[in-house]
Amino acid sequence: MNRVSSVAFRVAVAAIFLCSGVSRMQAQGPAAAPPKQETPKQEPGKQGATKEEKEDEEENENPFAPQPAQPLPAGMTGSDVSDPRFNLTPGMYDAGETSMGLKHLQLVKKPDAFQLGSADADDPKVQKTIAQLAIGAAAKMPKPLQLVIAQLAFANSDLAFQSNHLFQGNFYGVNIYDISNPANTTLLTSMVCPGGQGDVSVYKNLLFMSVEMPNGRLDCGVEGFPPEPPPAAGHEKEHHPPAAQKDRFRGVRIFDISDIKNPKQVAAVQTCRGSHTHTLVVDANDKENVYIYVSGTSFVRQAEELAGCSGEKPDKDPNTALFRIEVIKVPVAAPQDAKVVSSPRVFIDARTGALNGLNNGGTHGKGGEKPSDTNQCHDITVYSAIGLAAGACSGNGIVLDIKDPVHPKRVDAVNDPNYSYWHSASFSNDGSKVVFTDEWGGGLGARCRPNDPNKWGADAIFNLKDEKLSFANYYKLPAAQGDTKNCVAHNGSLIPVPGRDIEVQAWYQGGVSVVDFTDAAKPIEIAYFDRGAIDPKMLVLGGEWSAYWYNGSIYGSEIARGLDVFELTPTKFLTQNEIDAAKAVRVTELNVQNQQKIEWPAQLVVAKAYVDQLSRSQALPANQIADLQKAITSAESSHMNKGRVAKLQKMAPSLEKSAASAKSPADSARLHALADILKHPSA
Repeated sequence: MNRVSSVAFRVAVAAIFLCSGVSRMQAQGPAAAPPKQETPKQEPGKQGATKEEKEDEEENENPFAPQPAQPLPAGMTGSDVSDPRFNLTPGMYDAGETSMGLKHLQLVKKPDAFQLGSADADDPKVQKTIAQLAIGAAAKMPKPLQLVIAQLAFANSDLAFQSNHLFQGNFYGVNIYDISNPANTTLLTSMVCPGGQGDVSVYKNLLFMSVEMPNGRLDCGVEGFPPEPPPAAGHEKEHHPPAAQKDRFRGVRIFDISDIKNPKQVAAVQTCRGSHTHTLVVDANDKENVYIYVSGTSFVRQAEELAGCSGEKPDKDPNTALFRIEVIKVPVAAPQDAKVVSSPRVFIDARTGALNGLNNGGTHGKGGEKPSDTNQCHDITVYSAIGLAAGACSGNGIVLDIKDPVHPKRVDAVNDPNYSYWHSASFSNDGSKVVFTDEWGGGLGARCRPNDPNKWGADAIFNLKDEKLSFANYYKLPAAQGDTKNCVAHNGSLIPVPGRDIEVQAWYQGGVSVVDFTDAAKPIEIAYFDRGAIDPKMLVLGGEWSAYWYNGSIYGSEIARGLDVFELTPTKFLTQNEIDAAKAVRVTELNVQNQQKIEWPAQLVVAKAYVDQLSRSQALPANQIADLQKAITSAESSHMNKGRVAKLQKMAPSLEKSAASAKSPADSARLHALADILKHPSA
C-alpha cells in the first residue's frame, strides 16, 4: 500500500474492531479519508531519508487531523454554513451550545470507571487497553489512532428505559440511572462488563446486552486476553481472527435486575459474529417467552472457539455464519435456558435459493463503489402491532413479516445509490412510513461539512403500503458542521405528538435534531440542540449516539461526555398543547427497536393539540377554531360540567363533515380524531 492508503487502512482497522467489523467496512469503504499532507522541508543532512525513517514518519501521522471535504458532486447541495451551529466554541465540558425548541436540563458526566482517564497514547492504561482488544497490529498504528481506539473501549452506546430507570449501554458495561426527576437525573449503579457494543434492552426483571468485541469474557472480567503476537515480517497487512479462547464471550448477555443495584448475569448466549445490536421481540401469543433478534456485523470466530462457525462464502459452505441473523428464545421464568432457536436466511434469493440474494446495487464512495453482497443486518426494528419489521441491513433496507417471530420472512427490499450503510429504522405510528438512516463513514468521519452532499449520511423516508416500500425523500441535518465533528445520521425515536409524525434523532457531534415527517415528501426540522467540537484540531469520537423520548423528556447518550437530558419548548413549529399531549402518553418500558403502538387518551389536552394543528394548517375557519378553543377551555375550567361537555359533543358532527373535504389526509385524520375525543372526553 502507498502512504496515503496505508493511513486510511489503519483508520478502517479502528472501525473494524470497534464500530462494526470487517464485513461492515467492506460494505461501506474507508471510515474516513486521510488528511492531505504537506511536503515537509528537508533539514540539512535529511535529504535522503531512509526507508525506516519514512516508515516512522508514516506511523506517526494523525489520521484524525482536520481535512477539507471534496468538492460537491454535480447536482448535489450541501449544508447551511449560516446556521448558528456551524461555528460553536470547542471543548470537552465547556463547549459552546445552541438550541431551538429544546431546553438542555442536565449533562450527567460518565462515572470515573467508564473514563479512559488519559489523553496520552503512551500512558500504560492506554497501551493496556489496546493490548486487551486483540489487535495484533496495534503497535504499528499511529499514536493518535491508538488513543482513539482506547477511548472507544469506554464509549457510551444505546439506551433502554423501565419505570423510573434509564439503562445506558457502554463498551465497558452498563450504567443505570434514576430518572424519577429528569432534571435531577442521578447515577444509581454501574456494572463493569467490557466487550462492546453494549447495546441494551430490558423486559420485566431481565436486562439484555450486546457483546461483539474480542475482549469480552464470560465472567465480565476486565483483564481481556493475552495480547496477540505481532504479525510476521511481510504479513503486517493481513488480518485474522484472534486466537481462540475458551473464556471469550461474543453474543448476548442476560442479567437479572430484580435487585436494580446488583444486576446478576444469569445467561450468556454465544453467537458466531457476536452481537453488534439486538432487538427485543414480544409475541402477543406467547406469554412465557421473549425473543431476541441478533444482528452481528463483525468477523466470524473460529470453529475452535465456537463450534459450527464458518466465515466462508455460501458456495464453499452453505452453513456459513454470514448472510443470516440469529433468533434467541428466552424463557422469562428460566432465562438461564435461553438459546439460539433459528438462524433466518433473510438475504436469500427466493427464486434460486442463493443465500447471497441481496446486494447494495452500487453506492457512493471513493470513485463509486461496485455492487457488493449484503451479508448482515446492522439493526432491526420490529413493530409487532402490524406484524412487520424494518431491517437496516448494510446494503439494503428490508421489510420482514414477523407474525411468526421465530421465522421472520423478507417481503421487500430496497437499495439506494446515495446510501453507504443502512444503519437503523423507525416506523411511523400508523405503519405507513419507514425512516431509514445512513451511517456514511461508520460514525468515525465528519460527514456534515458544507461540501458533504445532503443526500449522503442522511435519512431516507419511504412510504409503506401493502408491505412494499416506495421512496419519498431525504432528510439531513440542515446545519453544516466542522472538520473535527463526526456527524452522520444515527439513532432516534418517535415523539408522541398526536396528529403528526415527529422523530427526535441523534447525529453524533451534529447534536440532536427533531424532524417532522408527517408529509414524507417534505420533512422539516422543528427543533435542535448542538454543542461545539470536543477538540478543535483533531476528530475525537463523541456526540449523541442515541436521542430518545421517554415519558415527557428526551435523553441523549453522549459517547464521550455522559448523559444529556432535554425537554421540548414551544416554538412556531410546536405548541405547548402539542407538547402536553405528547406528555400524556406514558409507558412502563421502552426499547426503541421494539416499537410500541402509541395510543392517546381521550383527554382535552389532546383535543387542544389537534385544534392547534388545524389552526396552523388553516383546515378550519378562524371563527370555528376560536369556538372550539373557547368550548374546550370552558369544559376544563368547569371540571367537565355536563352541560359544557354536551356542547363539545354537539361540535363533533361538523368536524366529521369537514374531514370528508379536508385538504390533506393528515388534516382529515386530525378532524376525525378530534371529533372522537369531543364525543367522549375524559378529564
